[in-house]
Amino acid sequence: MPTTPLSKVVAVLRAPSADRYRPVVDALVAGGVREIELTLTTPGTLDVVSRLRADVGDIARIGVGTVTDGVLARAALDAGARFLVTPGIVRAAAEPAHEHGVPVIMGALTPTEVMTATASGADLVKIFPASAVGAEYLEQLRGPFPDLRAVPSGGIGAAEARAWLAAGAAAVSMGGPLIGDALNGGSLRTLTDRMRRLAEAIGEDVIT
Repeated sequence: MPTTPLSKVVAVLRAPSADRYRPVVDALVAGGVREIELTLTTPGTLDVVSRLRADVGDIARIGVGTVTDGVLARAALDAGARFLVTPGIVRAAAEPAHEHGVPVIMGALTPTEVMTATASGADLVKIFPASAVGAEYLEQLRGPFPDLRAVPSGGIGAAEARAWLAAGAAAVSMGGPLIGDALNGGSLRTLTDRMRRLAEAIGEDVIT
């Protein structure tokens, strides 16, 4: 069984190009974020996964997101991804990931999709778009699915993260509200401030 995300925050990096990743990854790791998703919508992502993984060592895990088919899943795994994230249900991603001992966070929203994702090999289910339904939705989902390991994603800031975790989420996936403009030359100090506020909001030791 693959190991699943270690911490309660998965930082999602969607950049104009992969050469923007490094300083933001360094700031996230220094701030205590231990799960970092690099998206395939960013040009050049697969070219830098291995190097970034070597740079962070065992301190954090570098995963690859926006995996939409089995070919991309295998390419991400070959590049060194330590977890995969799909925007929807991608059955073809599960087998190669599990062969590598790598977990898959598979996107779903409705109860039927949650069941299909689980049956398709998802280790965790990404509730997306989370901002469209709110944390109370997870409370309702956990009625028929008490063992659901949910990772809400989409439009989640510090306050929303707290609410989703209180509703039983295994982790929260945070992109723009956490990263801000850091991937476009924005202040890394401001990013660190956002991480600190996040740690205060969710009561987690996100900042080391």
